[in-house]
Amino acid sequence: MTQRAVEALVSGVVQGVWFRDFTRTTALGLGLSGYVENLPDGRVHLVASGDPAAVQALLDAVHQGPPRARVDGVEVLDYTGTERFDGFRVRTGSGFSG
Repeated sequence: MTQRAVEALVSGVVQGVWFRDFTRTTALGLGLSGYVENLPDGRVHLVASGDPAAVQALLDAVHQGPPRARVDGVEVLDYTGTERFDGFRVRTGSGFSG
């Protein structure tokens, strides 16, 4: 089965508006694995892996975000890391070095 793995940086009003929980709930519903975390600069970083159509559906959803969010931009890159994921989690404390 073909898999796709991406990471995305989401900017706008995306912290303090339940964006991470929205992303986690959406990703789990799509059967994806990975994580989402807040960054110190106000953005949200996510890594998602799974069926390519499901990954695209998550990316489409985060372009909109939950009701109180305002998404100004979503930068998507192919995930090149080696970490493998079991489930989809909200992380605290950024491990992102980008």
